[in-house]
Amino acid sequence: MKIVIIGGSGLIGSKVVRKLSEQGNEAVPASPNTGVNTLTGEGLADVLNGADVVVDVSNSPSFEDTAVLNFFRMSTTNLLQAEAAAGARHHVALSVVGTDRLFESGYMRAKIAQEKLIEQSSIPYSIIHATQFFEFIRGIADGATDGDTVRLAPVLIQPMAAEDVATEVAKVAVGAPLNGIVELGGPEQFRLDELVRRYLAARDDRRSLIADPNARYYGAKLGERTLVPDNNATIGETTFEDWLSRQFVGATP
Repeated sequence: MKIVIIGGSGLIGSKVVRKLSEQGNEAVPASPNTGVNTLTGEGLADVLNGADVVVDVSNSPSFEDTAVLNFFRMSTTNLLQAEAAAGARHHVALSVVGTDRLFESGYMRAKIAQEKLIEQSSIPYSIIHATQFFEFIRGIADGATDGDTVRLAPVLIQPMAAEDVATEVAKVAVGAPLNGIVELGGPEQFRLDELVRRYLAARDDRRSLIADPNARYYGAKLGERTLVPDNNATIGETTFEDWLSRQFVGATP
């Protein structure tokens, strides 16, 4: 089976390529690094020639509201048109748990726009909603930092390892189209402030952290369960402590 992975050189994409290749599939990474640009359409027709499945795990280079909306709209439109022309039979896209509950966030509005384009397309599809990755915790902390203080809402979060996300994306890619959404989450729930505090402590990061119920998350106010999946979610195996212990072995803060 030929499976093209858009964003195939990134954090999730590179892992998906590896997993699909190990299963005996023809897994083809596609990104600007390989001469494929979904914004301009460059290289799309060639790389999608003969593709059975297309997996889109790409991300916008800018999270500014207008830029990220333009990216997901244009990229997804170009990609779906090229897939239809190539006769692809399954479109798989990675999105975020809570997207429909975070409309105040420009990034989430862009992901909603992406999902609507996929749902309205003639191509059978599967949309995967994953919780935040452990690998993104530092970015969450940095985005909530003012001076030497991090402010985060003490709401529930159920993060997971990128490796586990990639495992499930690869599994969905070789399965029948869902024509719907599947949710992924980690094996444990935390308070967002507690999770980031533990991460910073592991890195010997001396920033102070304040639990602030009014703190914004990428521009949006959070409810208690905004960031956690429903009870039917597929659960990853890697615990935070296991990931943390592997992440910082031999590393310097």
